[in-house]
Amino acid sequence: MPITQSAATLQPIDPRSLRTIIELHHKYKTMKPGGQLANLAYIDLSGVNLEGMDLSDAVLTGACLRGAALRDVNLSRANLYGCDLREADMRFAVLDRADMRGACLRGANLTGASLTRCDLREGQIAFKDEKHGLRLMKHEKRAGELDYAILSGADLSGARLTGAGAVSADFRDAQLEGAVLSHAKLRNASLEGANLSAADLSSADLSGASLKGAVMVGTQTQGMTTKDTDMSDILGEPISVFIDDEPLDDLLDAYEAWCRSGGQEGATQDFSGLDFRSATTLIGRKLTAANMAGAILYGMDLSGAQLQGVNLSGADLRMADLSGADLRGARLIGARLTRSRLDRANLSPLSLGGDRTLRADLTRAILTHASLRHTDLTRARLLEAEMSHVRDQGCNYTLAER
Repeated sequence: MPITQSAATLQPIDPRSLRTIIELHHKYKTMKPGGQLANLAYIDLSGVNLEGMDLSDAVLTGACLRGAALRDVNLSRANLYGCDLREADMRFAVLDRADMRGACLRGANLTGASLTRCDLREGQIAFKDEKHGLRLMKHEKRAGELDYAILSGADLSGARLTGAGAVSADFRDAQLEGAVLSHAKLRNASLEGANLSAADLSSADLSGASLKGAVMVGTQTQGMTTKDTDMSDILGEPISVFIDDEPLDDLLDAYEAWCRSGGQEGATQDFSGLDFRSATTLIGRKLTAANMAGAILYGMDLSGAQLQGVNLSGADLRMADLSGADLRGARLIGARLTRSRLDRANLSPLSLGGDRTLRADLTRAILTHASLRHTDLTRARLLEAEMSHVRDQGCNYTLAER
């Protein structure tokens, strides 16, 4: 009969001893005398509260952190090999470059967590048994499991999940750029809006999964199982845009000249529905009152752009940089702004002369995980806008309609 983790090697720890270990680890990290790297390997830490603590580089091999409060904890480069993290609250935790091979994350909440270049491959721990020789330490569920885990908005760029089990896991809007998911079990998982650019999904099982709106630029998909998989609205490779044989960059130049000259030079243009990803640059460009409804601007840098009165309704602005942009009076109805940067952007009303103004309209816009630091949203319409997990320190919501 296989020995479970709890029966095999886990040791209890009293609160005072745990506090001492954490204090010594803090001294170690701050290079103070007497500091010592935290070693909590094979310790029973079920339900412990470690919120906001710095445990980077700590050793937690085989530890049990089931149901632990780990929100905002720093576990970068930590050794979590074979760790039991079932149902742990790990929202916004930092796990960059952590060794999580064989870790069990069934039902854990990793919303907004950072797991860049984290190793989540399968793995098992063997230990010496006097009667039976080497025995495998096993979780109650299979090691390396992410089934039912919540990773919405998490950053898993470059993470290694080869062969990982993530049945019914929530990866909505997650960053999986360059992640290795070959042979992963992703049945019924939600990857809606996830960035899978340059990810390796070869031989992965995505049966019944949803990839709706996912970004798949340079994604390896050979051997991928897609039975009953929702692959609608996937954003693939950028396409070169020509209108009447005129390339997009020339059209933008002409429109900008038209704006700057008050219509005396250049030419106006309807940009609705166009894919702007092939444009050379949109930084600081003057595109006042442009019709860009439904346009694809995923990941584009529009910082400092003059977009007064622009129509961006239904546009794909996920991961776009609009920091410092002038968006007074802009229409962003139903626009997708997940993970976009709007820091210091101006979305206050646009004066039309006299007593007439045009308010910025973000009705039903999706701003999940967006950055709104010091953004001016004075009198903006935010009716039914999705604003979960936004970072809005210093944002001006004066008289905003929410």
